[in-house]
Amino acid sequence: MKKTRLAIIPLLAVAAAGVAGCGGSSKAAGIETAPSGGATEASVPTTPKPPPALAKKPVVTVPTGVAPTKLVTKDLVVGTGQTVKPGQTVTVNYVGDLYKTGNEFDSSWKAGQPATFPLTAGGVMQGWVQGIPGMKVGGRRELIIPASLAYGKSGRPPTIPPNSPLVFVVDLLSVSSS
Repeated sequence: MKKTRLAIIPLLAVAAAGVAGCGGSSKAAGIETAPSGGATEASVPTTPKPPPALAKKPVVTVPTGVAPTKLVTKDLVVGTGQTVKPGQTVTVNYVGDLYKTGNEFDSSWKAGQPATFPLTAGGVMQGWVQGIPGMKVGGRRELIIPASLAYGKSGRPPTIPPNSPLVFVVDLLSVSSS
């Protein structure tokens, strides 16, 4: 009988440790339970997940004919989230094409991550400063930007020639105050 008791004692010790770790009264063991709701997880900034309508890179359709001399905006998908106000910071996916050739010159999709910037002079071209406010998060907007509101007489060699009007399709993922 002594041998049986000796064999059972280690099993009881293991079982007791398992029960204590399963949520019994842990205060007696000097252990406190973590708060619920994931409050112990580290706060790590994440890239907003686009709504399903914005999950794929858009195709830019460059209009034919003479480029407009004023900014033209067109909502391709109307968002349902927060409305952007001038001066706020936005996170977007975008594709930019040259109006004259239809050649893509830039894309956050190609870079593999959205871009974040303030809608202020010096933060981004004037065509964006004027064309993005009023858009709602979850929306997709086409901007046809005349050269005067883009890179003007200097362009952005070698990709954007001088006096180039541009066409962008912009997906608004999030907005925050600057």
